[in-house]
Amino acid sequence: MIPENLATGLNKGDAGGDSMKAILVAGGHGSRLYPFTRYTHKTLLPLYRRPVIDYALATIRRAGIKDITIIGNRFIGQIAQHVGTGLSGENIHYVIEEEPRGVHHALNLARPHVEGSRLLIYFSDNIMTMELSESVALFNTADKAPGCVLIGREVEDPERFGVAVFDEDKKFIDIIEKPEDPPSSFAIGGIYLYDETFWSKIDEVSGHDGPITITDVNRLYLKENRARLIDIGEEIWIDCGTPDSLQEASNLAREGLLSPDPCNFRKGDSGLVSED
Repeated sequence: MIPENLATGLNKGDAGGDSMKAILVAGGHGSRLYPFTRYTHKTLLPLYRRPVIDYALATIRRAGIKDITIIGNRFIGQIAQHVGTGLSGENIHYVIEEEPRGVHHALNLARPHVEGSRLLIYFSDNIMTMELSESVALFNTADKAPGCVLIGREVEDPERFGVAVFDEDKKFIDIIEKPEDPPSSFAIGGIYLYDETFWSKIDEVSGHDGPITITDVNRLYLKENRARLIDIGEEIWIDCGTPDSLQEASNLAREGLLSPDPCNFRKGDSGLVSED
């Protein structure tokens, strides 16, 4: 049974605001990938024949978003050297997170480039096969602020994620961050769509005691009954933040199940099709 606010799309309005923009969050130390991330950024590690960041950017690009702000750590210069000014018609911004100080601090670094627009926030470890073009188009053209869309999936280890809570009627009513006793196996995390009220909400939760998570913002939308879920179903979703998951994703890319296109392919780069 599909929960009543589990959606595969949004009602389309007649008008939208500014074109949607994206924040690609690639901060942190990448400690799960030591020793490699001691001297390069985790998104530049190879996922078959392209770096991880190309697969994340490809999902954003295929969704039709051309204004992208990338948040990175001290290796942001390496990312900029690879991504450059982006593809034709794109507007790429780079901001440095000198020290990890939480999600509120990291996102605020990107705020001058995106405030006032509807947002796709994409945490760079997440690689998936689900296409976002339809959801982004409907979200961006909604005539009223459409709230937020949270993308998730059923997992075997929900205690590692923000987990959706459903009532007895299967209505989405809450989110619990990394629960010891998960109320469901539906994990939310890594890729989100937010309307123009996002920044007022993140400012509101920043006044709370304790560490701030993106779940705190999502719960504010949920209290307003303006949070929707999208279940990726049978699509592939991999957290590439560990050596084992990176290897798994590389195998899927080799099989053609994960795509880095479109990307800034340069003369001399390894081909995207196996030459074996």
